[in-house]
Amino acid sequence: MPHTTRIFLSALSLVMLQSQAFAASDASTVDVSLLTSDEKCQMQSYPCVPSSSQSADDVNQLPITINANSTTGNNEKVTYQGDVIVKQGHRTLQSDSMILTTPGDRQVTAEGNVIFNDGEMVIESDRIQSNLTNQDTYVENAKYKMLCQSGRGEAKKVFKNGTTFYQLDDGTFTTCPEENKSWRFGAERIEKKDSDIFADLYGTSFQVLNTPIFYLPYLRVPVEEGRLTGFLFPTIGFLDEKDGVSVQTPFYWNIHPQADMVLTPKYMSNRGTQLTTEFSYLVSPGQGAIIAEYMPDDRLYPTIENSWGVNWTHGGVQNHWAYNLDYSRVSDIDYFDRHTDSEVGKREDSSLLQTADISYRENLWDVSMRVRDFQPLTTLSTVYRLMPQVGFNYYGPNLIGNTRFTLPLSVSRFETDTVNKPDATRFHIEPTLTVPYNKPWLRASAEAKLMYTYYDQDFADGFNENSEHTLASHAERTIPSLKLNTTVILENNLNLLGYDYLQTLEPQVQYLYIKDVDQSNIYNPFDYNGGGYDTVRLQTDYYGLFRPNQYSSVDYINPANQFTLGASMRFYDDSFKERFNVAVGQIFYVDRPFGSEDAGINYSAWALESEINIADHWFFKGAMEYDNNVSDIQFGNALVEYRTEAFFAQSSYRFVSKDYISSTLPSGSTYIDQITDDGISQVGLVTGFPITDNVSLRGQYFYDLTQDIRLENQVGLVYTDACWQLGLTYSQYLLSRDNIKDNPEYDSGVSVSFKLIGLGANAGFGYSDNSKSALGYYNPYGLKN
Repeated sequence: MPHTTRIFLSALSLVMLQSQAFAASDASTVDVSLLTSDEKCQMQSYPCVPSSSQSADDVNQLPITINANSTTGNNEKVTYQGDVIVKQGHRTLQSDSMILTTPGDRQVTAEGNVIFNDGEMVIESDRIQSNLTNQDTYVENAKYKMLCQSGRGEAKKVFKNGTTFYQLDDGTFTTCPEENKSWRFGAERIEKKDSDIFADLYGTSFQVLNTPIFYLPYLRVPVEEGRLTGFLFPTIGFLDEKDGVSVQTPFYWNIHPQADMVLTPKYMSNRGTQLTTEFSYLVSPGQGAIIAEYMPDDRLYPTIENSWGVNWTHGGVQNHWAYNLDYSRVSDIDYFDRHTDSEVGKREDSSLLQTADISYRENLWDVSMRVRDFQPLTTLSTVYRLMPQVGFNYYGPNLIGNTRFTLPLSVSRFETDTVNKPDATRFHIEPTLTVPYNKPWLRASAEAKLMYTYYDQDFADGFNENSEHTLASHAERTIPSLKLNTTVILENNLNLLGYDYLQTLEPQVQYLYIKDVDQSNIYNPFDYNGGGYDTVRLQTDYYGLFRPNQYSSVDYINPANQFTLGASMRFYDDSFKERFNVAVGQIFYVDRPFGSEDAGINYSAWALESEINIADHWFFKGAMEYDNNVSDIQFGNALVEYRTEAFFAQSSYRFVSKDYISSTLPSGSTYIDQITDDGISQVGLVTGFPITDNVSLRGQYFYDLTQDIRLENQVGLVYTDACWQLGLTYSQYLLSRDNIKDNPEYDSGVSVSFKLIGLGANAGFGYSDNSKSALGYYNPYGLKN
């Protein structure tokens, strides 16, 4: 909820002197007692007492105590003089004098240095008067300060008409501290009905150093929990090479308590106007959003007309049903090159995802149906549509000795528009029997499964004539597998460099057998260049060494007769925080039925992973695969970071050899040179630190050593005051990798951002913590503490 007016409206309505509390009071309920000096000092400290900690109804039931230097009166009028303190629960009212009249008009008047504190706000005024009969209340020269969040302001006069209406004259609000006049909001008059969550502001202005910057004759805003149709904070961008000067003016439409819409026109001086519409809704089967972007003409791309993009997402659970939808489409394949800040959809492998699934779940079984399509974003895309896939899973109850039986099966239909790739219907069933055996120091399991797959494949005439292998119109395979896995957990207490640690050593051994079955008559990623309906080769790491299948799905199931040996070691400090771990492993092949080129290789590459946390300031995370068959590193990555509250610096390096990339491509692939010249070798640096108490710098730089080219660089300066923030950012990042050695294409720009601190995430003009970042910072430390 915007704080720009709520502060001196809703809080003052609580203040309006607790008319109900006094109205409920009489001579029998008012307990006149003396307060100690400690209690008076506690009042002056004004601690935050959030409304969530004690309801208003509970406070209203508490007794009222009144302390004053002198008290005079009768049945018609009571006068309190000198250091008057009224207390009810955590609410207090202080004044020089207070008069309470009970018959007739039933008035209570507090005058002279009036201070009211309800735990969430402190209000000072010259005079407060309230009628206990009709609850009309007047407050003069009010100053308020919020206790549980930033905010303070003034109002010359406040009038509350019973329980139906109140009005404030010359009200202001700012989150700046006392004597700081950087900015504030002001209104000549504010009116609100108690039954309404909105307030009407007349003569509203935004002021800097008490000087009005912009003025609105009328504004209607929410002052309680609720939503209001109207304009949101604008966003302004400067000096962008592509867009030029840009202005966004979002408009919020509160359609229904369960539906709303944000319409955002964006004017770009170099290009024209784009409209973005975001519709959100909440229904019984879940919630969703529809984002649509439209630009009729683009001066920067004059040949493009009616450029648009749309994305619909939905997710929800209702009883035993679960629903998920993510559908995206754009007007053309170059849409995201022109609109780099687009929020439309998810992109996978140069394609735009279009998927939906529905599932029904019981304790022992579930059934699901999924459809998946893509919109290609390149002319070379050959992805498959899943039209549809029906899946069933049965989870049998534990048998003797906690033995578990599961039965997953699926029927999938794959279709493509590429003439040199087949369509197919696939049936797969995988009954699995698992026998676990667990002790505090031991984890062991035996798993046996039988994988049966049947294919009905449709391919164009002449497909087999141009292929090294021969596909079958009807193909089936049955592959049994056995996996035995054992992990031993050893613990040791030790003292290292004067610190006590708990050390664990977890050696792990696994035997895996998967029968070697001829699968060449199935379109798969091992035998066919680009083959596989929904199956690709997975990257190997330490945990991947223990993965039964090295492929993502079942179009190719790699045969295996092998042992995997690995071990991990961990160090925990005296508070059981994990400070260090390292894991290393390797596969030893009993035989290699993968092909003649692997016949003489008896073991895989070594896989190594490690993480380090030193004193919660230094962090390291790295992984590497070293193949001693060729005495070369296949891939590696490392992140080193130093972090304190005000400073962080993270350096990273990523390497993938050309041989490793080639090994992940289908057999017979010849386009490795089109992918890379000499593998991948990239470095990066991300840092942020204060220059002065108010000025901080943040920057990042990423460079491709193999291609000898910048990937992205960004530097920004931010000035932060007590209640506002100003940033200046220069960013540049690579747009296209086509002919990058000769003519790389970049997008660059300078952005200016401004933010009012204390008014929420969107209270600013073009504010961004990480403008146009394609890579950026992420926490490298993955230990689960």
